Amino acid sequence: MKKSSRLVYTREYLERWLPARGWSALGGSGQKQMYYVYLLKSEKTSKVYKGSTADLQKRFYEHNSGKTPSTKLDRPWKLIYYEAFTDKRNARREELFLKGDKGRERIKWLFKND
Repeated sequence: MKKSSRLVYTREYLERWLPARGWSALGGSGQKQMYYVYLLKSEKTSKVYKGSTADLQKRFYEHNSGKTPSTKLDRPWKLIYYEAFTDKRNARREELFLKGDKGRERIKWLFKND
């Protein structure tokens, strides 16, 4: 049986642990590089942005500081969801999935009670 490289975190998990635990899943030596697929929601327009990165904290800062042209006008952004992967290819595949029709359905399902 093939081991999955995907970890899924719910919004409730993020709200509870992310501020207390910090941003990075990386740490001491021996840990694998992680790749993240994330969803941001504009607090100004309520648009949802989907992306992927190897450094979630840095990328979030870039979105909110206006360094990313595609998100500059809709600042400020709030991190509403992310998934962590040990494989960059799988993270990119998931990002592309979320940007498609079936991915939009999944996003609606994830946040249907909001």
